Amino acid sequence: MSSDAPVLKLYNTLTRAKEEFRPLDPANVRMYVCGPTVYDYAHIGNARPIIVFDVLFRLLRHLYGADHVTYVRNITDVDDKINARAAERGIAIRELTEGTNKIFQEDVKALGCLEPSVQPRATEHIAEMIALIEKMIAAGHAYAADGHVLFDVPSMPEYGRLSRRPLDEMIAGARVDVAPYKRGDMDFVLWKPSKESEPGWESPWGRGRPGWHLECSAMSWKHLGEVFDIHGGGIDLVFPHHENEIAQTRCAFGHETMANYWMHNGFLQVEGEKMSKSLGNFVTINELLHTENFGGRKWPGEVLRLAMLRTHYRQPIDFTVKALEEAEATLNRWRNTVRRADYVEQRAPVEFVNALCEDLNAHLAFSLMSSYAARANRVSPLVGVEPGGPYPSPVSDEEASNAAGELVACGKFLGIDLVARSDQQLSIVQLQLIDARLAARAAKNWAESDRIRDELAAMGVALKDNKDGTTTWEVKR
Repeated sequence: MSSDAPVLKLYNTLTRAKEEFRPLDPANVRMYVCGPTVYDYAHIGNARPIIVFDVLFRLLRHLYGADHVTYVRNITDVDDKINARAAERGIAIRELTEGTNKIFQEDVKALGCLEPSVQPRATEHIAEMIALIEKMIAAGHAYAADGHVLFDVPSMPEYGRLSRRPLDEMIAGARVDVAPYKRGDMDFVLWKPSKESEPGWESPWGRGRPGWHLECSAMSWKHLGEVFDIHGGGIDLVFPHHENEIAQTRCAFGHETMANYWMHNGFLQVEGEKMSKSLGNFVTINELLHTENFGGRKWPGEVLRLAMLRTHYRQPIDFTVKALEEAEATLNRWRNTVRRADYVEQRAPVEFVNALCEDLNAHLAFSLMSSYAARANRVSPLVGVEPGGPYPSPVSDEEASNAAGELVACGKFLGIDLVARSDQQLSIVQLQLIDARLAARAAKNWAESDRIRDELAAMGVALKDNKDGTTTWEVKR
């Protein structure tokens, strides 16, 4: 990365501060993000970290080069929830995990996500897990008892540094299991015995299977090393999952840290309420893409992506039908702007990249995209528009073409194709009619404005005039 390149700053949960990102090795920037447990379809809350860290992956590739970034997102394919679901459905565990993972991969591709550099499976890293346990036992941080191996939490004085929770909150948050073989209440399982009907592997402590936390420590070690740059996931994983990952990895290798930057996206709720099956608002990505269960219609993946990115990744997000409609209206405006313009291909502007370098400031990035769209529509974004008032000052055709190209480049940078056709795009004739109607409204020729509205309605294009003087539309197919 050159000395005049944008400076990337990221909020680090470990330090509770926004810090300049300095990779351990600029020639091999390394990021690990917790992936799905493949026992059921991924819900829309699972989609948020997938999308957020896909954007970061794209940004890192832009800054350091695509060949110099390694992004690992794991697949958890051994877990008690998987065992229970397979038994419930009367199918083999492998059949369940293969089928569920296939759907997950299709879903995230529809959301516009790049494939990670590596997608390791937990079941393919049992040897690494056993090796980690042996290192922890040898260092005095783990012990075997009654067919189990447990991490000895009091042996690590800095345990709790990431979550910064009081002991009583950590005990409650960890849902501590009471067992006679445990030395301390907070001690957590690294290895546990398996019944004949459960998946199991031979180990020095008998046939068994790993604890959930151990899996991520083993896979990150195998593919990124003992210490790496960025570890990401949802805020709900800070404790106990990420806290326990840190404990395992640090104590196995004796380092001061596991990853230098810990990033977490905020919670997601649906229509103002916490998502849960009991409330009937549990929504999967697959449902949104393929059924009409949310808002009475199917939603394109790029609309889901845009709606997710409009809120800063660290803030809570309320996932609503209205938010999806607004995202779709924005997407359609941008696409029709590009279609109307004779755009010239551009690179994403430096100011846009700089916005993302400020801890993925998507709000500023989208504001810039709106300004490029305004210029592409041959109006200056610097002049205010009063409802029903005159057009702002015009820009040249060359400026408009360049701005449309910048808009396309920014969309591509974010994983949103603004050149693709969609059911909500308009024909050139329809776009010309909307332009003519805007001119009529600016001239306060209400009769002509209404006539054009009726003509468009007959074509299946329903217009909506907004308070800010803009017009959106919906195409009735």
